[in-house]
Amino acid sequence: MEGLDHLMGIALDEARLAAKHGDVPVGAVVARVDSGEVLARRHNERELTNDPTAHAEVLALRDAATALGNWRLDGCALVVTLEPCPMCIGAALNARIDTIVFGATDPKAGAAGSLYNLAVDPRLNHECKVIHGVRSEDSAALLREFFVARRA
Repeated sequence: MEGLDHLMGIALDEARLAAKHGDVPVGAVVARVDSGEVLARRHNERELTNDPTAHAEVLALRDAATALGNWRLDGCALVVTLEPCPMCIGAALNARIDTIVFGATDPKAGAAGSLYNLAVDPRLNHECKVIHGVRSEDSAALLREFFVARRA
C-alpha cells in the first residue's frame, strides 16, 4: 500500500486536534487500499463527548461505513497513530478491514502485537494485515508531549 506516510500525516493532524480539547492525541484515517482515497478521518473524543467508546478508530470506522453505505469495509485500511486497543481491533475486524497501519506501539493496551495480537488471531472470523512503525517517532512524540504537559 502506497502513501502510508501521507495517510499517517493526516492521522497525526487529527491527533493534534484531540489534544486541543484534552483528549489523548490519537488520530485515525480509513482509506481505500487500492487508491488511498480517504473515506474518514477522526480523533479521540472521549473527554469531549463523555463517551468511553469515542476512540479515533471507532469514530473513523463509523464515518467510513456511512460514507460507503455499508458496514463492510473490505478493501480499506485503518491508519492510526497509536496501536489499537482490543475494542478498536474488534471493531476493525467486525468491519472486515483489510489492513491496520499504526505508528507508536502501546505496551499497556496494544492489541496488534504488543500486549495482544488480535488482528491475526486465527480463532476469530477475520484477520487483517498489520503494518507497524509508520512515523512511529512522530506519533510517540505527540503522546509524550501531551502527558508531560498534563502532569506539569
